[in-house]
Amino acid sequence: MLLETDYDVIVAGGGLTGTIAAQAISHYSNQNLKILSIDRNPEHLPGRKSSPGWTCGDACSKEAVDFMTERIKIPWTRPEIEHDVKGVMAFSPDKETAIPFDGDGYMLNRQKLPEIQNDRTKKMGVVFDFEINLTGLIYDDQQVIGVQGLDNKTKQPYKKTAKIVVDATGITSMLRNQLQNSTKIERKIDRRDVESTGRHIMYFEPGEKDLTEFDPDYCIIHLDQDIAPGGYGWVFPKAENKVNIGLGVEKSILEQRNKRLGKTDSVASLMEEYLQRNRAIKNAKLSQDQEDVHNNTGVFQVSVRRQNDCLVSGGYMLVGDSAWMPKPIDAGGIGPALIAGTILGNNVTQAIEANDVSEASLWQYNLDFIEEYGYKTAGLELFRRLVQTMTNDQISYGMKHFLGNLDVEAISKGEHPDFSGLGKIGMIIRGAMNKTVANGLKYTSGQNQWLVEHYNNYPKDPSGFDKWNKALHKTLDESFVKIASFAS
Repeated sequence: MLLETDYDVIVAGGGLTGTIAAQAISHYSNQNLKILSIDRNPEHLPGRKSSPGWTCGDACSKEAVDFMTERIKIPWTRPEIEHDVKGVMAFSPDKETAIPFDGDGYMLNRQKLPEIQNDRTKKMGVVFDFEINLTGLIYDDQQVIGVQGLDNKTKQPYKKTAKIVVDATGITSMLRNQLQNSTKIERKIDRRDVESTGRHIMYFEPGEKDLTEFDPDYCIIHLDQDIAPGGYGWVFPKAENKVNIGLGVEKSILEQRNKRLGKTDSVASLMEEYLQRNRAIKNAKLSQDQEDVHNNTGVFQVSVRRQNDCLVSGGYMLVGDSAWMPKPIDAGGIGPALIAGTILGNNVTQAIEANDVSEASLWQYNLDFIEEYGYKTAGLELFRRLVQTMTNDQISYGMKHFLGNLDVEAISKGEHPDFSGLGKIGMIIRGAMNKTVANGLKYTSGQNQWLVEHYNNYPKDPSGFDKWNKALHKTLDESFVKIASFAS
């Protein structure tokens, strides 16, 4: 029998992922479960990531929104959708090649969205506690049965119990870091799997017309190891004269770049340089709109690896940034969060209805997320690591000469390209460095095929996990060493 608890479910973290998970649980349970959403922020700034606001690229594919809407009947409309886009264009460093991906999408207003999400979530019967600083989980033997921390309003200890705790507290989750009832869930993230990002939301006057620098219909990504070492720059339109402009870097690659160029740049100084060199954007100023004013500039960290190898333990589930779900190749986190939050709602409801919230009963969430999205992320993590080893010349050459139509199609669907054209007889690859790139691409596409297959054989219950995980890490460790050997 399940213990008597204050709530059926506690969703720790009141951000976008947390509110979607709460809505999905409410929907699938026909509002029959008692759900508590806990947010560290004050009620007028719900779901804020950090003091600068909801730092994010603000872009999301229509496909991910539709996935959520079709299943849990939550439509997104204006004003949380600020601008429609036709897709993403990724430009090579020399700007001569562009790859389209992701299809139709939306630019969201991340200050407005949480307000609207919270209203919707409350209407679905979810209770909120604000200004709660969670410090850990409560256990009964091997089961998580609640959360504890400090109520910042009263300065009193805070303690609530539930049958399941859903952790949506973000990349550095203290709940996950201190987890005591699982050897399967990874607690800490490798520094190399984190990007430091900065971005501004700005109004500007039009400069030179250049669709490689600003396009009101497309989110633009610039691959450039000098301006965004180990990451990329982005110029995402919010209107004809409004932009979300930013970049992400990997810290150790930034240090190497600074050494190579004799510079001391930081994310902030690179941001400034990136903005200044954009010829299509002139006299840019931070937005002072009411719906942007708490969110117009900021820096943040985002994961760029596969999701956590295991997403559940007894009474505990990870979702969104807490589970390291942003896509490894472009750090897009909203899409996977919508998908995972929606899936999780169904899994939670089934476990509570079955009166069993053990690790084994919650295990289906691992399988459902992998089937829908997670099968491809480990391969994309290898692809990202390979691209990080390349010079600008290698990236430009590779994008121009090595991508066939099927590869572009795969990238547009968020899959790892197979680079089958690289084996063509008569293909001339100029320069030893570009042959290295070709070898690297062939290698990662081969490893990707193994990884997709391996994830499709994710264990059906916890007993098979250790063997599966050992094989995964053996392959990843070998792959990381091999990929590092392709560096110029």
